[in-house]
Amino acid sequence: MAPHTEQEKAGIQLDEKDYEILRLIERNAKLTVREIAVKINLSPTPAHERIKRLEKAGVIKSYTAILDKRMLNKRIMVICMVTLREHSRKAGADFINAVLEFDEVIECYNISGDFDFMLKIVSESMDSYHSFFVNKLSEVKGIGHSKSTFVMDIIKETNHLL
Repeated sequence: MAPHTEQEKAGIQLDEKDYEILRLIERNAKLTVREIAVKINLSPTPAHERIKRLEKAGVIKSYTAILDKRMLNKRIMVICMVTLREHSRKAGADFINAVLEFDEVIECYNISGDFDFMLKIVSESMDSYHSFFVNKLSEVKGIGHSKSTFVMDIIKETNHLL
């Protein structure tokens, strides 16, 4: 029988200790192995082995810092919905490859419904977003229609899955 879940496909089964480790790392990736071990009542060696297993299996994809957009002068956030003119594999790949080159685009999702893609874009100002939109995004071949929605306030923003 074929594996059904991503865990089964990766050949890893997660137990409660694994989930405890993931919760801790998700909230503070700077914790040391020793600190994690103490919090989950394991010695450092088995805690380290579990973390390495989770990394190798791809459960832990990477470690990163979350920066404050406003403190970095990225005061404008825009959700831009995009529809492609043509729905072929090549048109989709061309769009994706172009978007991957734009530093202003911090997230991109292939979605269903009235639009094909949803982009989360950050910019310094309305003028800089306008420049990005006119000189970069709208120059991508294959875009049929787009709609920009400006974020007024962030109510909840998290990367926590557990």
